[in-house]
Amino acid sequence: MAVGSGLAPYHVLGVATCVALLYFTFGEVDLRHISFPSVPAGSSSSAAMAPFVERRGARLFLDGRPFYVNGWNSYWLMDQAVEPGTRHRVPRMFRAAAEMGLTVCRTWAFNDGSYNALQLSPGHFDERVFKALDRVVAEAGRHGVRLILSLANNLEAYGGKTQYVRWAWEEGVGLTASNDSFFFDPAIRDYFKVYLKTLLTRKNHLTGVEYRDDPTILAWELMNEPRCTTDPSGDTLQRWMEEMAAYVKSIDKRHLLTVGTEGFYGPTSPQGKVSINPGYWHSNYGSDFIRNANISDIDFASIHLYPDNWLLHAKLDEKLKFVTQWITSHVEDGDKELDKPVVTTEFGLSHGVQGFDHSHRDVFYQAVFDIVYESAKRGGAGAGALVWQLAVEGMEEFHDDFAIVPSERPSLYRLIKAQSCRLAKLRHGQGEEAKRTLSVCAGLL
Repeated sequence: MAVGSGLAPYHVLGVATCVALLYFTFGEVDLRHISFPSVPAGSSSSAAMAPFVERRGARLFLDGRPFYVNGWNSYWLMDQAVEPGTRHRVPRMFRAAAEMGLTVCRTWAFNDGSYNALQLSPGHFDERVFKALDRVVAEAGRHGVRLILSLANNLEAYGGKTQYVRWAWEEGVGLTASNDSFFFDPAIRDYFKVYLKTLLTRKNHLTGVEYRDDPTILAWELMNEPRCTTDPSGDTLQRWMEEMAAYVKSIDKRHLLTVGTEGFYGPTSPQGKVSINPGYWHSNYGSDFIRNANISDIDFASIHLYPDNWLLHAKLDEKLKFVTQWITSHVEDGDKELDKPVVTTEFGLSHGVQGFDHSHRDVFYQAVFDIVYESAKRGGAGAGALVWQLAVEGMEEFHDDFAIVPSERPSLYRLIKAQSCRLAKLRHGQGEEAKRTLSVCAGLL
């Protein structure tokens, strides 16, 4: 180890540790007045000096070097950061993830009209909840994790498009009570744009950095699993995606942007691709993977993967065959059709299916990770994958059939960590993120 400059990271870590201790002992700590060794005097925070993840063709780059995603979903972070009694779960989750070398977390940056709502009504926000989201962003930055922040929900959980439609209907301006009017009603589109502008220009009360200027945020996601079943042609959803993507980019040109699709092929896709869908009904959801991802303002494509839900009664070997086909097909699209990265932003195996064994998850995760790694090794479009979902101890009320507490599943813990390590090794240990990941990899490489 070099003397002098080699000690700087440890000094930074010591300062950050003290900040975290103060924060969770006494509450809010304003980071704008804390000087980090790597930050010139007068800078508002270390985030202001960090590089942004960017896209170059079908690959992601960070500070001039390829960047690979090994990450997870914890949708509940903002909600849990609101109340003092549950706030401690946020740093615990980030610490657990950092110990596995995970680089990216996907989480909700929306909660519309429900308990602990961020948006109480159109254009009216709860500052208490916004401060909770500030905490999530600041805490991610302290642990070297980047965030994919999802901006809306196709489902009703946390409000979703249903809440926007309800607001318009209650105010007497809604065209129809159909949930899909979220995508075509002018009043609702205006509601959503107000939310987008408010969020993107939000100044974090802890760091002093506007969200649109914070590289801790890797990307924005327009919507979690957008579907418009009333227009299976896909035209309505496509117009909404194009409009909202352009609007986000008009405010924030620095961050990456993705749609949030599940990856289903639609009417404009070649028949050979449509046949890869897990069922004929998925062609009627109004989503169209290649067409959606081809939008010029969209930087990378996303897919989800739930063979338990999609392939009812299939055996494990059949599910694994589908996993390979599904991810490989979309990575091929990224390489040959889109020239854009493809991230599997959700994947999981349910413990609720008949005959489930925890070893099945190990095999399933390994299959996903291997495809990602092989693509990364050859410089392909497979940019990474994010587990759905991780939690910390004592959070059973947030569990679903896919939830995992890493400390309770040692084999999965080792498997996830090994994926982080081999992806970091592809960067030859170059860059602070890769070095930080490799620092937890002793004995694995």
